[in-house]
Amino acid sequence: MDHLTREQALNEARNAADKAKRLAEHAGNAADNGDSQGKVPRLAAAGALWADVARSYAAIAAVTPEMQTGV
Repeated sequence: MDHLTREQALNEARNAADKAKRLAEHAGNAADNGDSQGKVPRLAAAGALWADVARSYAAIAAVTPEMQTGV
């Protein structure tokens, strides 16, 4: 099993945060569009899930030591 490095965890957190942001934007746009308002709960739930994933990876990164190079 491969171990996740701090940098990998931070990259995963950034990617998940970006997905959460995009889904929140889609939810906001759908809320303003009468024909798409039914999609808002699903988009918001998916965005919240990705935000949780981002927080989880950020927490992993916070407790993962940095790799020492050139030692």
